[in-house]
Amino acid sequence: MKNVVVVGATGLVGSAFARQALADYPNLNIHAVVRRSTQEHHNRYRETVADTESWPAAIVDTSPDAVFCALGTTIKDAGSRAAFRKVDFELVAAVAAAARQTECRQFISISSGMADASAKSFYLQMKGAAEEALMAQGFDRLDIIRPGLLKGDRKQFRLGESLAIAASPVMDRLMLGPMKKFRSIHADVVAKAALNLLSEDEPGAFIHENNTIPLLAETG
Repeated sequence: MKNVVVVGATGLVGSAFARQALADYPNLNIHAVVRRSTQEHHNRYRETVADTESWPAAIVDTSPDAVFCALGTTIKDAGSRAAFRKVDFELVAAVAAAARQTECRQFISISSGMADASAKSFYLQMKGAAEEALMAQGFDRLDIIRPGLLKGDRKQFRLGESLAIAASPVMDRLMLGPMKKFRSIHADVVAKAALNLLSEDEPGAFIHENNTIPLLAETG
């Protein structure tokens, strides 16, 4: 059995990851570290409910084989750039540092297409800075997944995303060649790709762009 810690388990991709893991991957034990209970009941599921400041210590206590990080918000939802930075950069970096203190071999993180610490967009800056923080930890295996526009049933309504998703069937067809990596993608596909990456043994750091995610989801 492989013990996997999930942070961001109440979000769109994190909840899909946990749900699929419990349904289809009997070799995985899932331990979610959350601010509020998911109310999930399963013999291979555990959770620690705590403030985010306590998450690093909770991760160290679980001694995971792998960590799946699906943390992410928006500046609008967070309320300010500073609050956004605390989640999408500082908390991601703290979670990774805690995982590195343990025997955790693999870290898988959801980032964003076009993530770049030097980007003009503050959102993409923070995503890129988080990727750099993960790289600096020196995990045996690091997988960074960069999905495009995420589709799925969100608990929170976001007008901008809803409009973009409504337009995605047309826009996706227009994105050809290198632009394919910016197409929309369902959260379930991203989660399945992350689950399949747990079986990869090759060491190193790998970045998976949006157009390769469906292929990863088909393996395993």
